[in-house]
Amino acid sequence: MISTQMTEYQECIEECLRCVRECNHCYEACLQEESVAELTQCILLTRDCAEICSFTAAALSRNSTMAKHICSLCAEICGQCGKECARHQHHAHCKRCAEICFQCAKACAQMAA
Repeated sequence: MISTQMTEYQECIEECLRCVRECNHCYEACLQEESVAELTQCILLTRDCAEICSFTAAALSRNSTMAKHICSLCAEICGQCGKECARHQHHAHCKRCAEICFQCAKACAQMAA
């Protein structure tokens, strides 16, 4: 049963880890922008998103009994981060981060269902 669950979890784990990488990249890139003050909310959300995605991947990897609840929260935060990053699509890193966040939110929402 555990191997079947791990196979189910694998896609979500991979999406979460991809989102961690993209959020970390976006965070660092935002800090280098001249308009860093207007990116404050984006910077804060990318940090939160990277942290919850990392935690979600770890929880799924260990087959946590709270996996569905964690995935639900992760989907919500990824969705919020995606919306904020989408507001700054004129920055390529924010545009890419929004896309990855929305994909991760979808995978986590499916896992939470």
